[in-house]
Amino acid sequence: MSKQTLPVCIIGTGGHVDHGKTTLVQALSGVWTARHSEELKRGLTMKLGYAYITIYKCPRCPPPQCYLTHVMLRDGRCPHCGSEVEFVRKISVVDVPGHETLMATMIAGATLMDGVLFVIDATVPCPQPQTYEHFMALTIMGVRNIVIVQNKIDVVADRDKLLKHYQQIKKFIEGTWAEDAPIIPASALHKVNVDAVVEAIEERIPTPKRDESKPPRFLIARSFNVNKPGTPPENLQGGVIGGCLIQGKLRVGDEIEIRPGIRVVEHGKVRYEPLYAKVLSIKVEDMFVEEVGPGTLVGIGTDLDPALTRADALIGNVAGKVGTLPPTRFSLRLETHLLERVVGLRELPKVERIRKGEVLMLVAGTATTLGVVRSVMGDEIYVDLRRPVCIETGAKVVINRQIAGRWRLIGYGIVKD
Repeated sequence: MSKQTLPVCIIGTGGHVDHGKTTLVQALSGVWTARHSEELKRGLTMKLGYAYITIYKCPRCPPPQCYLTHVMLRDGRCPHCGSEVEFVRKISVVDVPGHETLMATMIAGATLMDGVLFVIDATVPCPQPQTYEHFMALTIMGVRNIVIVQNKIDVVADRDKLLKHYQQIKKFIEGTWAEDAPIIPASALHKVNVDAVVEAIEERIPTPKRDESKPPRFLIARSFNVNKPGTPPENLQGGVIGGCLIQGKLRVGDEIEIRPGIRVVEHGKVRYEPLYAKVLSIKVEDMFVEEVGPGTLVGIGTDLDPALTRADALIGNVAGKVGTLPPTRFSLRLETHLLERVVGLRELPKVERIRKGEVLMLVAGTATTLGVVRSVMGDEIYVDLRRPVCIETGAKVVINRQIAGRWRLIGYGIVKD
């Protein structure tokens, strides 16, 4: 894989559960991202899913049919006119769950996104609870490049009903940062209007400028033991970490540090020890590369004991060159910015002020932790964390409160020294 064809942009999905996010990703990439056994059994996305899309353009066909992905080609050529197509760019896709109990996973996925395909089911009124909740999460995380897909149009036989639903979407985004976003009617299942979705991606989700001169910062979103049971010790491979490099570069052979690291209990006291490893391989899609920069989802093979990376054990950690990472924090001072209303419910109750002693769920990068509010001073709170996070001053932390038995998004905080 040449540097020119490495993914340069990360696009995520958003929207209520069962609105067709994973089906749309499959229509674009050919990959069904829900691969975990429990996901397949339950028929919904539970973990972050990953795929890659290569975008081409036919020099002869008019838009939108001139925009194609690799799964739309026929023998490497335009399926409409048979012309040779021109490579445009490759993008990574992170597919997030839509279920209300998995908002922390969705927010962690939003941390990685340069843009979003926001999927809305045309067969039900808009907005649904997690339509609103996902939209507010994207608002908080600063994701501003959006393409809205009005999905499942094949199920709605009445044109007037589709137009009425379209107006519901327009009203939902009216007065927001997404007010002028394109709304593409489509059927992901039958691949109807998918070329228009690709055209909208090219027009609305540009490749951002990256700073490769900064120290590398890798957010770990998955971790694996790739060894099969019964593998002889001499054939064991080291642990694998997966995620996104948000700045800088990593090369095979680099020595990296992983924070906060692993939990150690000694004489009844808990501490976290950073891990140190060597980058043995870098895998993007199905290809191994020597170097990777920001803008792609990547798997990094290391010399870590695979027992340390099994079953996503290192999710939420941050990796980078030794000595360059932010501090590991066991408490946070946050300048809070709360929403007016609790989102994700049918009714939208007012957000009450944060109270001393309250337990909050905080999402920092790809890390999720619980915190107990030690003190409140105006809009600033001090929170003692159950699990530490590696995060720098000025970073954004998403705040969730338990309401009616579920963690609900209520705002965000900015990390202060």
